[in-house]
Amino acid sequence: MEKLNVYHGPIGKEEGERRLAQDGRDGCYLVRNSDSVPGVFCLCVLCKGYVYTYRLHKDDTGTWAAETTPGVQKRCFRQIKNLIATFQRPGQGIAMPLLYPVTAQRRAQTHRGTDSQ
Repeated sequence: MEKLNVYHGPIGKEEGERRLAQDGRDGCYLVRNSDSVPGVFCLCVLCKGYVYTYRLHKDDTGTWAAETTPGVQKRCFRQIKNLIATFQRPGQGIAMPLLYPVTAQRRAQTHRGTDSQ
């Protein structure tokens, strides 16, 4: 997970929402650790001012899946990057496609830039 550029680590729900609000574009997204379920991650996407959160988990066979809208068939992926690539297309069972990655690296650079001013 650490190699994923949109992975922000254990930042918590509020900080994740703040980072997405800073970007402000519908479709911006990031991945963070779940606050409530150990070993589970959250895919968070901004849509019309609201952050939608989808749990991502890896099963015993090593495949990744996301909890999506009820009624949408569960899909499994061998790599997390493939799951994200799929959710970049419309009609995948989430609020809106993943359009604008909020990367941890970009966030760190932006934060360092504001500290020096």
